[in-house]
Amino acid sequence: MKTLYLDLGMGAAGDMLAAALLELLPEQDIFLEKLNSLNLPGVVFEKETSEKCGIRGTHMIVKVNGQEEESLDHHHHHDHEHDHHHDHEHEHEHHHDHEHSHSHSSLHDIEHIVCDHLDLPEKVKKDVMAVYGLIAEAESSAHGVPVTEIHFHEVGTMDAIADVTAVCMLMNELSPDSVIASPVHVGSGHVHCAHGILPVPAPATAYILKDVPMYSSSIQGELCTPTGAALLKHFVTKFGDMPVMTVSAIGYGMGRKDFEIANCVRAMIGETTNSGDEIIELSCNMDDMTGEKAGFAMERLFDAGALDVYTLPINMKKNRPGILLRVMCRESDKETIIRIIFKHTTTIGIREQKMQRYILQRDIENVETPLGTIRRKKAYGYGAKHIKWEYDDIRRIASEKGLSIDEVEKEIGNIS
Repeated sequence: MKTLYLDLGMGAAGDMLAAALLELLPEQDIFLEKLNSLNLPGVVFEKETSEKCGIRGTHMIVKVNGQEEESLDHHHHHDHEHDHHHDHEHEHEHHHDHEHSHSHSSLHDIEHIVCDHLDLPEKVKKDVMAVYGLIAEAESSAHGVPVTEIHFHEVGTMDAIADVTAVCMLMNELSPDSVIASPVHVGSGHVHCAHGILPVPAPATAYILKDVPMYSSSIQGELCTPTGAALLKHFVTKFGDMPVMTVSAIGYGMGRKDFEIANCVRAMIGETTNSGDEIIELSCNMDDMTGEKAGFAMERLFDAGALDVYTLPINMKKNRPGILLRVMCRESDKETIIRIIFKHTTTIGIREQKMQRYILQRDIENVETPLGTIRRKKAYGYGAKHIKWEYDDIRRIASEKGLSIDEVEKEIGNIS
């Protein structure tokens, strides 16, 4: 399984994640050209070699109207000034009055820029907006205002969009099957913003990192920013130790500031030798719910990212017939899944069990057949190999051509 591992021993910021992922690509300059061809208004992407504690890596530079983003030194969220690049020297006081002279952008404005003006794959657009949705939700919670009233400062909007878009494009380019990250080092101390002095991690960062393992240390500063936290929350499938893996490439994304520890995000990509992972099984019993409503709940759970959902008939108290609902999900999706179960079922209690699952590696390929292109799925590993046609494609062709499923399978021939 193609696995990406992120070492977050010095936290995470958008530029550092982008630089670390960029180093994993064999043709970095070509990808930079692709970033610059997006024509983000006034934005130019550059990279430079940087060294921290004897380690050479890459620092990602984003210039907005010829000005490097660190000089803007603004955090891009609602009424905040602390930058989304944790390692820059903070000069918030110098920009306080200047900030209020700029207009603001709403989440809708961000969506207009990303979805209507950037030539990006649909998946990347969805990823960018999902990351911004996490940030807006966190700011909404921190300030007690609706998400629709959250605004992003214009002076920091374009460089922030640039960082988020770059990371989302890089993740699409690398296409890992699994993303695992170490616990997040958030730093310590305080950060200055428009509201005053706030503790580290900042309230928005702390909100985003709920259910994510994080820790502090004696290092003073904001090591994980809201942007970095949102990117991690969206892409990381599991937080924990580095798995057993055969590493094919290593990338170092460097920050500007110097600490006694190398200020970088380290990214490693390769193949994991153990395809097992830990999942959560949530279950509940219901004796007052119809099958139709249970089916609707199952659809909502799958839409929310459940790995598997199924029901079993059971007998409950007073010999009443009931339904046992079982939902398997990742730890990162657990809270969302629990809310959906309570919303769409009649249960008043949910049980949780952690378990290890082992899965075969899976590939999908397009095969040209006498009846057209049909997807073929392969699953292999542990000495086993399974191959089957994609049923939805078989069904579509059978319906279009007035054939039975058996007739289609006979016509397209041997599956191997």
